[in-house]
Amino acid sequence: MPDPAPLYAAHLATLKARADEALARGGLDHLVIPSGRLHYQASDDLGYPFYVNPQFKAWLPLTRVPDSWIVYTPGQRPQLIFLQPRDYWHVVPATPEGWWVEHFDLHIIRTPDEAIALLPKPARLCAILGEAHSTLGEYAPNNPEAVVDYLAYHRSYKTPYEIALMRQAQTLAVRGHRAAERAFRAGASEFDIHMAYCAAVGQDASELPYGNIIGLNEHAAVLHYTELGRTAPAVSRSFLIDAGASAAGYASDITRTYAADAGSEFQAMIEAVDTAQIKMGAAVAPGVDYKQLHIDAHLSLMGILKDFGVIKVSPEAALASGVSAAFFPHGLGHPLGLQVHDVAGFAQSDRGGRIPRPEGHPYLRMTRALEPGMVVTIEPGLYFIDMLLDDARAAGHGDAIDWDRVAHFKPFGGIRIEDNLLCTDSGGDNLTRPAFAAN
Repeated sequence: MPDPAPLYAAHLATLKARADEALARGGLDHLVIPSGRLHYQASDDLGYPFYVNPQFKAWLPLTRVPDSWIVYTPGQRPQLIFLQPRDYWHVVPATPEGWWVEHFDLHIIRTPDEAIALLPKPARLCAILGEAHSTLGEYAPNNPEAVVDYLAYHRSYKTPYEIALMRQAQTLAVRGHRAAERAFRAGASEFDIHMAYCAAVGQDASELPYGNIIGLNEHAAVLHYTELGRTAPAVSRSFLIDAGASAAGYASDITRTYAADAGSEFQAMIEAVDTAQIKMGAAVAPGVDYKQLHIDAHLSLMGILKDFGVIKVSPEAALASGVSAAFFPHGLGHPLGLQVHDVAGFAQSDRGGRIPRPEGHPYLRMTRALEPGMVVTIEPGLYFIDMLLDDARAAGHGDAIDWDRVAHFKPFGGIRIEDNLLCTDSGGDNLTRPAFAAN
């Protein structure tokens, strides 16, 4: 897997340059980033899983360090205020070490409140980026709009360090996908498939970038199906898995669909969607409007349904009438990086503003034109969802659909194929397919 260590110094220099400009725009002197605090359940001392502030893990490959802080003042070395409590109830975090430590001034604290003396003063001159529950004394996250807009917009352009980590996340996830497919072929339940995935990746559910979507048969028609049935169905006809992995806080997000019968029509439909998805990924290039990629995906997918006899009208007519949204109800994809649905997918510029979604496509998560350095998902899907099909019929579009063909495919649930694409100066670099080829 690619080594991020030689790339980190340049990455940090990029972050400092972005912070300098963001602070200047906000009229502030210091950037202060809390890692986050634990959330506790009501009337108990049990904490929810800890998820680090994305702004924090952009600077450091640390993801399990609550009550720590990064402080950056232009012209000075960044500081890490690191909580290393005296504790016998839990494992105490080890003192940071590794290739990135030399770039920071490290301050060890034993209680969260000790950070106050080390934070820059006055607090009113700090851009404090985080959630409200990270407040410490007068240091309450204020998330200044000018600072946040600038940093979010430029977070879309991944550094080589970030790309190296995202490639690692691809390799880890593909190991899990291979194990999950084997478990499906062996007749495992959704829960057992999930456990096989986690074991192969080496990450538990709280470490993965999102909850695994693992659907057998009709469950593949639920877009975010995470119930993880404990009992295998009597007959496993199909399997959809949408699952990623984390590498130092950076995410992968990969989906594959399988048929139990390699000679079935459903397998043929999977192969048709896969071929179309590869073409969609090949269209990723600088200057390409992601909104248009989404519209083109609708036309391509409706062409597949037309070929398989599911719809009776042209792809163009299915798109115009809204019938296509009954079978492909989500967006083509989204930005990917520190978060699965990464920031600034709608950003008009680094000074704010929003590029609206196309009318009739309320779930598209990316409306910007593609530029080098962006990483996006390309995830077309076809589903047989009772609610949406009933809505299409109620809207007067029943004649556009062959309901016998729908009944034939409904027991398989649906199909989604998802790769992660890096936009480069020369076009799209598919980060996912090479990982499958190597594993």
